[in-house]
Amino acid sequence: MRHTFASFSLAVALSATGMAAVPADVSWVRVVHASSDAPAVDILANGNLVFQGLRYKGYTEYTPVAPGSYSFSINLTGTTTTAYSTEPLTLQGGNAYSFFAIGKVANRTLTVLGAGDDVDAAGMGMVKLRIVHGASTAPSVDVYATAPYAPLTSAPVLSAVPYLLAGPYLTVPAGVYQARVAVTGTKTVAIDSGRLPLQGNTVRTVVALDPATQGGPFELLMLPDVN
Repeated sequence: MRHTFASFSLAVALSATGMAAVPADVSWVRVVHASSDAPAVDILANGNLVFQGLRYKGYTEYTPVAPGSYSFSINLTGTTTTAYSTEPLTLQGGNAYSFFAIGKVANRTLTVLGAGDDVDAAGMGMVKLRIVHGASTAPSVDVYATAPYAPLTSAPVLSAVPYLLAGPYLTVPAGVYQARVAVTGTKTVAIDSGRLPLQGNTVRTVVALDPATQGGPFELLMLPDVN
C-alpha cells in the first residue's frame, strides 16, 4: 500500500500567527479529508491513534495538543496499513492548524496541505472567509463573491489562486452571498455555491474539491472555523 500512495507528499505551508482564542500552552489541530477517491482513514500522532474512521468530506473538531514536534500517520481505517507518514512538524502554542488531505489516489496527486488558522471571531455583523484550492484537476482560478445570481461584472475577490493554496482570510459583512469559482481570466464557472448564508461573528473556510465521480461537478466544502 505504501507504493500505491508513493506520491502522497507533504506540502505544508504553516502560516501560523498568535491567536488569542487558543491558550498559549496548547496547539489546536483539525484534520480534513478532502480527497474524493481516498478511503476512510485513521490519523495517528507519534504512533498514537487520535482520529478514527474519517471519510471523504469529514473533518474533526479542533483538538488541543501539547506544543511540540509531531509525526502524523494516515492509516487505512481499522488497519495498521500506513498510507502516508509526515516528517516531524513543529506545532507552536497559541496557534490553530488545519491539515487537508487533498488530491486523488487514481492520478497519484494525493498530498497534505497544512495551514495556520485564524480562530478569532470576526465581530458582530462581520464574517471572516478563507478559500482553499484543493481541486487537483482544476487550473488556477478566480473567485467571485456576489449577491445571489448577480452577473459576474465586478472584479474577482481573489485572482489566479493556484492549486495547493490556502488563501488569506477576507473580512466581509454578514449576509447571503453566492461564491463562484472560474478558470483564471475567464467567466467560465467551474464551482457554484448557490445561495451561501454567512452569519455574523463567524469564521469559515471554503475548500474547492475534485469531482467525487468521473465527469461529475467540482464541489465545495465549508468548514466552521468559529461559530
